Amino acid sequence: MNEPALGKGGYSGAMALGKDYATQECSIARALEVVGERWTLLVVRDALYGVRRYNDFLVHLGIPRAVLAARLQTLTEAGVLEKRPCADAPRRHEYVVTERGRALWPALRALGAWGLDTFGGTAPLRLFRHVACGTELGAAGECPACGGLVPVEDVEMLPGPGLDPEPSDPVSRALLAPRRLLQPLTTDPV
Repeated sequence: MNEPALGKGGYSGAMALGKDYATQECSIARALEVVGERWTLLVVRDALYGVRRYNDFLVHLGIPRAVLAARLQTLTEAGVLEKRPCADAPRRHEYVVTERGRALWPALRALGAWGLDTFGGTAPLRLFRHVACGTELGAAGECPACGGLVPVEDVEMLPGPGLDPEPSDPVSRALLAPRRLLQPLTTDPV
């Protein structure tokens, strides 16, 4: 019996991945229907960091416009984000994290910690602390000092030693300042 030739990353390409997980009886598969596409978790990450405006997502992520529009629509339809008129420009919209989106914080925190431990080198790009006590969060978003999972709105994000101190885009520059998650991000002009 011949084995399929493996391509880069060990993938044979012999079987194409379907468009959905309809045959899977699994809560992970159902979640991947919403957040499993490339870019989607990065959009959610940025929304948790306080990015709300389409152009800020676009600049910070370097994502194609059509892809960003599709991801924002999917996340809005799934109730992860809510599309609202901007207070200072009602003809424009912003995307605000809902309770359903906030519930993704521990998973994103754990994925980020895993990525740092597995692929990230020696210095973290961002540090996350519990606002109430100043303790750095554990891998799943828990506070080692207080002994519980910290709600996303009680998390402060600070630049870590591995972060570029002079980024080129305005969103990255704004994210250099310590800030609570979910607070709307204000960017400087380009």
